[in-house]
Amino acid sequence: MDRGLAWPKNIRNLLRSLRMRSKYAIILVFAIALFIIEKENNIISKVSDRLTLKQSPQILLEVNGTPSNLLDMENGSLLSLRELDSAFSQYRSHLKNVTWQLGDSQTATKVQLKGPRRHVLLMATTRTGSSFVGEFFNQQRNIFYLFEPLWHVEKMVPIITGSASTVSSTIVYRDVLHQLFLCDLHIMENFITPRPEDHLTPFMFRRGSSQSLCEDPVCTPFVKKVFEKYRCRNRQCGPLNITLAGEACLQKEYVAFKTVRLRQLEFLRPLIEDPRLDMRIIQLVRDPRAVLASRMIAFSSKYKIWNKWALQDAASMDKDEVLKLKGNCESIRLSAELGLRQPAWLRGRYMLVRYEDIARSPLQKAREMYSFAGITITPQVEEWIIKNTQAPQDNSGIFSTQKNSSVQFEKWRFSVPFKLAQFVQNVCEPAMKLFGYKPATDPETLTNRFISLVEERESFQVT
Repeated sequence: MDRGLAWPKNIRNLLRSLRMRSKYAIILVFAIALFIIEKENNIISKVSDRLTLKQSPQILLEVNGTPSNLLDMENGSLLSLRELDSAFSQYRSHLKNVTWQLGDSQTATKVQLKGPRRHVLLMATTRTGSSFVGEFFNQQRNIFYLFEPLWHVEKMVPIITGSASTVSSTIVYRDVLHQLFLCDLHIMENFITPRPEDHLTPFMFRRGSSQSLCEDPVCTPFVKKVFEKYRCRNRQCGPLNITLAGEACLQKEYVAFKTVRLRQLEFLRPLIEDPRLDMRIIQLVRDPRAVLASRMIAFSSKYKIWNKWALQDAASMDKDEVLKLKGNCESIRLSAELGLRQPAWLRGRYMLVRYEDIARSPLQKAREMYSFAGITITPQVEEWIIKNTQAPQDNSGIFSTQKNSSVQFEKWRFSVPFKLAQFVQNVCEPAMKLFGYKPATDPETLTNRFISLVEERESFQVT
């Protein structure tokens, strides 16, 4: 009888023992899992630390979805991820949809958790009035605006890729912009020279043209012994803290960048299709005759051939310069035609604006651009536009954003020889026709202020 009663007790002890073992087993499994995760993170960290400046952009391109075979075809010097540490390749999937980190990991967490915000890219070429138009967004306090962030990238692309080709440059530009729109400003540390130390740099190009980089809390206390090449205009700040700048970006409602270094609209598709972004692209164009005339003044050393040809009675122009001019006009035209076709991936996200229309009706066009971007324009921005588009002509320097805009946009007509205008008309005819710029048939027409060389357009169509 005693033996019969002992069986249930033994069974209960056995079950109790199994339960205890299960608890320990769960704890053990959990500990092992934590160890594996920590080990994995250490491997990624160590491999990341070993990446050179030449390797970093390649990883960035892979994370953003750029096919490595495209890069390998054009540049044998770029390393693919397959050539990196095998452990990094094993855990590469963990980097997908996570911003590239060179510093504060908390920034990446915030970017992931932050919902989609409106992102605006002002895409133009040099001497089209993009600095002036960019100020329309720079003046709004709830917009994080950067002036030409790709300036640093342009300097490093030939070193990184081993090529200065259009395709390789555009891919790097695109993927850097991608990260910047996600407020990952640490990516710039790969391109700023000398390289920032502890995420601090006094060499951020035209920092003073981005109000977001010159206001609290990004404007740290001034340091007397540190020379800042592109300092803030209205206040003294210490060297730019890139981590603080990234955090400031995250606090803004909108993000807007201006660039003249990316012209191929089709390459921006990954940004449009990224669910973390809500992109709007504004392409700014200007009469190519006016653009060339302005460049000949602003960049006279680079345009010596054009100046010499325009002033002398030379029979022909340098073929390379002609091809360059034609290529510029065609790349702008092709991007505009793609945008105006409104393919499904770009529908409602592209706007074409002529500088001449902005110059004649700046406030109206600013409101239209803000409406397209889905941003409410503030009275402060409108006040700035009114004040800075009615400046006396004497104050309108070649790099100034203060213009008497209704007069300024046609000054080129009285400063270039007719043969130069005629030459550009012939080379850039398809682009001029698309954008509604009329050819001047003779010298009198060119200099007659009462004859407009800009067609009145409510909309643009691809024929």
